[in-house]
Amino acid sequence: MNTKALLLGLSAAALLAACEPLPVQPLPDAAPPDDCRASAYQGLVGQPVSVLAAMTFPIGTRQIGPNDAVTSDFRPERLNIEYGSTGRIEKVSCY
Repeated sequence: MNTKALLLGLSAAALLAACEPLPVQPLPDAAPPDDCRASAYQGLVGQPVSVLAAMTFPIGTRQIGPNDAVTSDFRPERLNIEYGSTGRIEKVSCY
């Protein structure tokens, strides 16, 4: 009887060892919140920074140049417009 139990146990172990794990599907990336309405300003990307002078933005909006120091506090309702050394707007986002 012990031999049968041993063979049954070994057979079960061999079957389990042959099983491959199922691939895990990654969760889709959640879209970042648009609390500052950055999506409404995406048309600015690629434009010269000079176009900003004629526009009005929500209070607290930051225009950030390539070497500007900025605070690291996270405020999802704050609109940030970043431009590079070429004088073109590179990014509009909330943070």
